[in-house]
Amino acid sequence: MPEQRLFARQALLADGWAQDVLFDIGDDGDIAEVKAGAAANGAPVAAGPILPGMINVHSHAFQRALAGRTERAGRGEDSFWTWRDAMYRFVTRLTPDHLEAIAAQLYIEMLKQGYTAVGEFHYLHHGPDGTPYDDIAEMSGRAIAAAKRTGIAITHMPVLYGYGGFGGAPVAEAQRRFHNGPDSLLRIVEVLCERHRAAPDVRIGLAPHSLRAVTAETLEAAVSGLHDADPGAPVHIHVAEQEKEVADCLAWSRARPVDWLYDHMRPDRRWCLIHATNISPPERQRILDSGAVAGICPTTEANLGDGLFPFDGFAAAGGIFAIGSDSHVSVSPIEELRWLEYGQRLVSGRRNIAASADKPSVGAALWKAAASGGAQALARPAGSLSSGARADLIVLDGNHVNIADRQDDDILDGFIFAGNDCVVRDVMVGGAWRVLDGHHAEEEAAAATFRATVAELLS
Repeated sequence: MPEQRLFARQALLADGWAQDVLFDIGDDGDIAEVKAGAAANGAPVAAGPILPGMINVHSHAFQRALAGRTERAGRGEDSFWTWRDAMYRFVTRLTPDHLEAIAAQLYIEMLKQGYTAVGEFHYLHHGPDGTPYDDIAEMSGRAIAAAKRTGIAITHMPVLYGYGGFGGAPVAEAQRRFHNGPDSLLRIVEVLCERHRAAPDVRIGLAPHSLRAVTAETLEAAVSGLHDADPGAPVHIHVAEQEKEVADCLAWSRARPVDWLYDHMRPDRRWCLIHATNISPPERQRILDSGAVAGICPTTEANLGDGLFPFDGFAAAGGIFAIGSDSHVSVSPIEELRWLEYGQRLVSGRRNIAASADKPSVGAALWKAAASGGAQALARPAGSLSSGARADLIVLDGNHVNIADRQDDDILDGFIFAGNDCVVRDVMVGGAWRVLDGHHAEEEAAAATFRATVAELLS
C-alpha cells in the first residue's frame, strides 16, 4: 500500500493536463503511481489544481537580509559594482547563526510561493578575516540545516573563489571570507557529500563563482575533481552578467566570457550558466548546442541593472532555461516568469514571446519549461509529475478568482498573469506537506528569529 494518497480534479502531469487524478505516494517520498480518470476512493481531495513545484536554481541566501536596503542613491552613479561594495560591507558581520536564521526565513518564503527546491550558490565560507572555521564546511552546513528544517529540497554548491579579478588578480580584503583554491573547495564538497549522502532531498554540486574568480587551471582542477567523485553533479557559474565584465574579459583574453568558457571547458547538460545577460548571438548558439541551462534571474537582473537575457526564440530553438531569485528582492516564481516575458515584450514591441503555434499558452510554456530546466540544473528527480518522480508538488486555491472555473493551460495563464495574490495553497516536498492552507509550521518562529538577526546586524 502507498504511504499516502492524494486526489485532484485537475493536475498537470508529465504528458499534459489530466482530470480526476489519483496520486499514490510511497514512504520514500516518490510518486509510486499516477492514475488519471480515477475515483477518489477515500483519498484526500486537493483544494484546487495540482502543479509540479517550481525550482529556484540560483540563491545567495544571506542577501535576503539586504533586500530593500540598498535602494538609496550614492554620491556618484550607482551600478552593480556600487551594490557589490555595499554587500561586501554587510557580510563582514555575518556569523553562522545569522546565516542559518536568514536562510530559514528565506526558504519558508520560497515554499509558500511555490518553490519546492533551491540551488544555493554559496560563497560565504570562512570567518571575517578569512580564517576557516574549525569545521571547514560550517557555513555550508548552516544553509543545509535551514533547508532540512524548513523542508525545501536543496542542491548546495560551494563556490570556488580564488581570485579578485581576471588573470589571477589577488583577492581584495573584502573577499577574504569567500577565498578557496580547488583543494580546499573540494574538501568542503567531500565533507558535505559524506554528511548528507543519505538525505534524498540534499544534493551537492560546485560553483566556480565567475571567470573573474578563477584561472583556466583552477577551473579545470575543481570541475574535474567534482566529476571524478560524482559524474552527475551540477556545475553553476556566473557569466556575462555585466557589460563591464564583458569588456574586462575582452581586454584580458581577447574573448567574450561565454566564448572563453567554451574554448577552455566543456559545458554540457550538467552546467548552468547564471545570468548570461550580455552575450553575442554566437555565444547564445554555443549555449543552445551544449544543452547547458541558462539560469535567468529577471528581478535581480533588473534590480542591479544587468540587462536582459536574449530569450526571444531561445526556448523555441531548443534552449533550456530555469529561473532563480538570486538576491531575493523578490521571492516569487510568478514575478520571475512574468518579467522574463515582459522584458522581452518591452524590447521587441510584441506580445506572447514565450508562446508558439504548438504551445499557445504563455503561462504553460513558461511554467513547464522552467520546472523542467530547473530539475536538470539542480540534478533533481523532479520537474514533472509522473510515476517514479519525486513528490514535489503544489496545490493552487481552486476558489481564487484568478483561476476559478478555468481549465488546463488557462489555469497557468491566470496564475501567472492575472494579479499579485499568492494562489498557492498547499506545498508538498518529497511526499511531506510543508505548507498547508498557506501556512508553514515554522513561519512565526523563523520570522521572529530573522527580525532579531537583522536588528543585530544593523545595530
